[in-house]
Amino acid sequence: MKFLCVNAGSSSLKFQLFEMPEEKVLISGYIEKIGLEDSFWTTKVNGEKIKGAKYLKDHTEAVEVLIDELLEHGAVKSLDEIKGVGHRVLHGGEKYSDSVIITDEVIQDIKDLTKLGPLHHPGNLAGIEAMQKALPGVPMVAVYDTAFHQTMPKENYIYPVPYEWYLKYGVRKYGFHGTSHKYITTVMKEKLKKDDVNLIICHIGSGASISAIKEGKCFDTTMGITPLDGLMMGTRSGSIDPSILEYVCKESGESIADVTNALNKKSGLLGVSGFSDSRDVENAANSGDERAILALHMYNDRVAKYIADYFIELEGKVDAIVFTAGVGENGIAARSEIISRLAPLGIKLDEKTNEKIASYKDIQEGVISAKSSKIPVWVVPTNEELMIIKDTYELINK
Repeated sequence: MKFLCVNAGSSSLKFQLFEMPEEKVLISGYIEKIGLEDSFWTTKVNGEKIKGAKYLKDHTEAVEVLIDELLEHGAVKSLDEIKGVGHRVLHGGEKYSDSVIITDEVIQDIKDLTKLGPLHHPGNLAGIEAMQKALPGVPMVAVYDTAFHQTMPKENYIYPVPYEWYLKYGVRKYGFHGTSHKYITTVMKEKLKKDDVNLIICHIGSGASISAIKEGKCFDTTMGITPLDGLMMGTRSGSIDPSILEYVCKESGESIADVTNALNKKSGLLGVSGFSDSRDVENAANSGDERAILALHMYNDRVAKYIADYFIELEGKVDAIVFTAGVGENGIAARSEIISRLAPLGIKLDEKTNEKIASYKDIQEGVISAKSSKIPVWVVPTNEELMIIKDTYELINK
């Protein structure tokens, strides 16, 4: 059975076609710059990358390219072979604590929640509507980034602000990257042969979040009402003094929207060092660039602080710390620096093993902590697309 995973952004569309239940990827692709004159895409089949380009005015035309790619490269002989489509959706609010079959009600809820996901939901919706038009009658599933975190206790998701903001406007912590945190939790349950696992999962990349997993469920997470909160990231500031917004608005004459945009797209590693990609920041730091060195210290320090915070929240009962996503899987130096800051907790790194593990090396996962470490530290590659398809496959086959 063939199932399609779709992740639509405001001007992009990623896709993967899976053979299920074998979990085999048959074809994948990334369509970029939708709505711009220089739209292009890259399709990967049997390890080969094939590029294409033409103007795509909207997501409907992008989906037409997607379907052409599936047919042209023989991933399907007929669209009837596609038995379901799983869509990544940013925000499920409080209503959705799990993935759901997409209905008219679900689509309306996604529209209503656009106020909480203004940067992502228009693209998510465009992708869903374009796929529904292209594959009428094929069941589709919404997989929410926020769903996994809805097990947090109230003391961890309520903000210390007027309570009526929560009641009237839904102001609370929701958390994101939930599909990745759910996937890693599932993998670690298998690896540790234990369902009630206590974990600290560090999904650190261009976007970054950490979750405390207690007895196999999310107990706390760093992102908030939007993905801007928590850790310093590639272009996002993470947690800052909120009065900075009013101050900068008054001083600069810019609007709240302008300043919020700067906090989302011009801050974090980019704001401090001038580079948003951690690899570029590392290269600059190795060349003696003081701002790049500062940015790396700030980034690693904040990750370590949240790990320590969640260690206390879990009362020191932690089965494993897990690094995943771009920096987590490949940032050998970053992992070393972060773990060195955790020495007071009895957490120690095996430097030689750490050096051997990355997605571009022969070994992509494993334990990187020393045998004497109080808590084992793992590197485990995430796979959000596979998690989306697993949920889609299970729901449709029910």
